[in-house]
Amino acid sequence: MTKQHIDRTVDRRTFLQVSGVAAAAALSSVHGATAQESAAPLKVGLIGCGGRGTGALRNALLADEGTVCWALGDAFEDMARECLKNIRKERKVADRVNVEDSRIFTGLDAYKGVIESCDVVILATPPGFRPLHLTAVAEAGKHCFCEKPVAVDGPGIRTVLEACRIMKEKKANLVSGLCYRYEKKKQEILRRIHEGAVGEITAVECVYNTSGLWHKGRKPEWSELDYQLRNWLYFDWLSGDHITEQHIHSLDKMLWIMGNKPPVKAWASGGRTVRTDEKYGNIYDHFNTVFEWENGVKGFSSCRQWENATTAVYDNAYGTTGVARVQEHIIQDRQGNVTWKWDSPEPDDMYQNELDALFAAIRAGQHIDNSQYMIDSNIMAIMGRAAAYSGQVVTYQQVLESEVALFPSLDDLKAGRVPIRPVPVPGKGQYI
Repeated sequence: MTKQHIDRTVDRRTFLQVSGVAAAAALSSVHGATAQESAAPLKVGLIGCGGRGTGALRNALLADEGTVCWALGDAFEDMARECLKNIRKERKVADRVNVEDSRIFTGLDAYKGVIESCDVVILATPPGFRPLHLTAVAEAGKHCFCEKPVAVDGPGIRTVLEACRIMKEKKANLVSGLCYRYEKKKQEILRRIHEGAVGEITAVECVYNTSGLWHKGRKPEWSELDYQLRNWLYFDWLSGDHITEQHIHSLDKMLWIMGNKPPVKAWASGGRTVRTDEKYGNIYDHFNTVFEWENGVKGFSSCRQWENATTAVYDNAYGTTGVARVQEHIIQDRQGNVTWKWDSPEPDDMYQNELDALFAAIRAGQHIDNSQYMIDSNIMAIMGRAAAYSGQVVTYQQVLESEVALFPSLDDLKAGRVPIRPVPVPGKGQYI
């Protein structure tokens, strides 16, 4: 979507009308499946052959015995070959890996070959590419498992919004990689929260404090683009920073707690206190954000990636009669007594559940559209990042309408024009 095609007066109501997704619904019935979808093998293609992509591909093959791994795409051939080697080691699915050399696509245009040759596409590249790739999937009318996040900036959000509209129109299934939505334990505790188990929500809190992540170093034969792509976590145009790439899971749970109604504004602080070396690109290593909803409820968000520091991951919903500890699947009254906890022995692999749901819907002729919360949680993450980068209050509407683009054009990348931006300093530069 180009700038001139964007309605600058778009508001929340317009957004919901365009996305066409009910706030609480992930699955809705549509017309019956075609003969091909209900019986024939489904060719699955993966775009982005790292660890997460390989894991999602394995889940896809386990989800439906009629699936076939048909094509792989990655910027780098060694990544695609490594993925193929690893998926062939998976005993339960190895006999359905049918990837010929002609269907291993590499380079920045690799996505085109995968989409053209497959029925179902898994998108697992660095997030900056997601708007481009999801648009191509939508235009081709293919079913999709789309990893989070889906964009790193406002222009990318609007591109994804249009792609989701097209997919809905074509009744192509879209399952988001915000996997907690498919964990039965989370579904049950959220159901209870929404039925009033803790009373009226008065505040929400989420924490995602982890240690550092991987870094692949730099090799003399790598171009600057190669280096940044292989270490994509640390560059804002590729990852959106870790509040977008990782903490989005927590923000999505916060959004879910609040009935899938996004906050109207956010303010934040953040910076680099541990990861200060140049190799860590231009992202922060910690964020602390306050979100505010239209009804005045505030959400308190903290995330960091620090070595040799205390780690914690939790989400709490505070209400007038108690508290729900969402990550622990416990509800307590105001005196701290446990009034409910999850104790089912039923298997509950959220990564498998989401792919199971996708292929079950395809086979049954049903339609899954996860676009609303997929986009809203992404906007929340950009709100927090932009607020920390700028030192200003940032609204939902500002992100939705922002013209600040982090991700360059594919032509720029092919020409070697790679973004090299300094670490953001609040009060300096434009971030929204």
